Amino acid sequence: GGLFEGVNGRSLRQQHCAPLLLLCGTSSCFSLTSPLSLLLDLLPPGVCNLLNPAAIYANNEISLGDVEIYGFDYDYTLAQYSNLLHSMIFNTARDILIEQFKYPEGLGKYDYIPGFAIRGLHYDVQKSLLMKIDAFHYVQLGTAYRGLKPVPDEEVIELYGGTQHIPLYQMSDFYGKGPSLKQFMDIFSLPEMTLLSSVIDYFITHGIEFDQVHLYKDISDAIRDVHVKGVMYKWIEKDLEQYILHGDEIYAVLNRLVNHKKKLFLITNSPFSFVDKGMKHMVGKNWRDLFDMVIVQADKPNFFTDRRKPFRKLDDKGSLQWDKINQLEKGKIYKEGNLFDFLRLTGWRGSKVLYFGDHLYSDLADLMLRHGWRTGAIVPELETEIRIINTEQYMHSLTWQQALTGLLERMQMYQDAESKQVLLEWMKERQEIRSLTKNLFNPQFGSIFRTFHNPTYFSRRLVRFSDIYMASISCLLNYDVNFTFYPRRTPLQHEAPLWMDQLCTGWPGTRATAQC
Repeated sequence: GGLFEGVNGRSLRQQHCAPLLLLCGTSSCFSLTSPLSLLLDLLPPGVCNLLNPAAIYANNEISLGDVEIYGFDYDYTLAQYSNLLHSMIFNTARDILIEQFKYPEGLGKYDYIPGFAIRGLHYDVQKSLLMKIDAFHYVQLGTAYRGLKPVPDEEVIELYGGTQHIPLYQMSDFYGKGPSLKQFMDIFSLPEMTLLSSVIDYFITHGIEFDQVHLYKDISDAIRDVHVKGVMYKWIEKDLEQYILHGDEIYAVLNRLVNHKKKLFLITNSPFSFVDKGMKHMVGKNWRDLFDMVIVQADKPNFFTDRRKPFRKLDDKGSLQWDKINQLEKGKIYKEGNLFDFLRLTGWRGSKVLYFGDHLYSDLADLMLRHGWRTGAIVPELETEIRIINTEQYMHSLTWQQALTGLLERMQMYQDAESKQVLLEWMKERQEIRSLTKNLFNPQFGSIFRTFHNPTYFSRRLVRFSDIYMASISCLLNYDVNFTFYPRRTPLQHEAPLWMDQLCTGWPGTRATAQC
């Protein structure tokens, strides 16, 4: 590769050997015999096996020994679903558009594209752009799509007034819904993003003019109907074995907590009959004995902020009862309600409560910021991304990218013609490696956690709204019930050691993970 390729017949070894050595202060810092040997010398032993997909990662220090009460969401928290569900949601919503909204029948030729979109993307309704935005509100160039095709970087910059930056007033509000941008934060949104892109692709390909706002609303309504009208629930109930994953591990987690005298509760937006069938499949017919209380159709996030809806009790068959609720009884099922009555009736306040959910806004944000509960985010994508990070290809690409970045930073003072040419080649090679690394995660949008170097907007929210995060609830089985999670001290920029000490994930003194 390019680091030691010749320029005008002269090698970079000849031109810049001394400056390179200055980077680490000694000729023994790394080998100059070849790019590969340089790369291998920079990698700490065993670095590619440092990250465990089944680990729990801490944003904030938390001791499980202080937690007395565990709360759970249901969908994608206790119940993990197979990817087949995404295809069913896509196909059904597509057919609703055709049959009920009278969209062109040609849309029926579009099928769900697994792996097209990732969670955390933003959609600009007025511009019909699906894109990834970083923690500083900048669009990651190369990740803006209109329909199923990428939009050139120059056009993206022009659309936003000559910049990649999205102003704060346009960005998502507290719950991911800004005036013109919508952020897709839950896993159920993957088929919605793909359907949105497919419909736009059809209209553009066939030269059909459309109103961006109406199109977005129609697709949102079609997706909502799949959920609200119970279509999705019926598919899952008919074939629990096919759709629900890792049920035996959920029983092990819940049973272990109960055996250690922890109190458990469930707050979900799903209806009781659906939750009951799923929990019986995963945990057994007596699953309710494990929980001190179960709340269904809670209408989160309104459950956490709106005081108006009282709790209503359901009988064992799921029928509504009319009596006023003055206490929340163990083993009973409740519908709707609100967190303020929940706190008043249970006294479960503050950091002795740990609640798990997959949606950073609807499940976790209010609980952490307004009520002081500890929170755990379930991020199923974490398992796949960590496995990619652990590959030799990723680690080599990352290390080489970091090396080039350090060289560019240190060598930019050389302004003679030959040095400028070298710097340009390094910048080009760095960009190529960044694109290559991005594609390891997702060819269109890369990792859900990082843009080329900055955290994504999703990551920013993940750190803000969760004390700990993990791929699944079953990760709790790998830790003692009194385990204390200590976040690694990652250096602030003014604290950071020399760039050579930050080349790899897990290098002593840092846990920084660079992705794409």
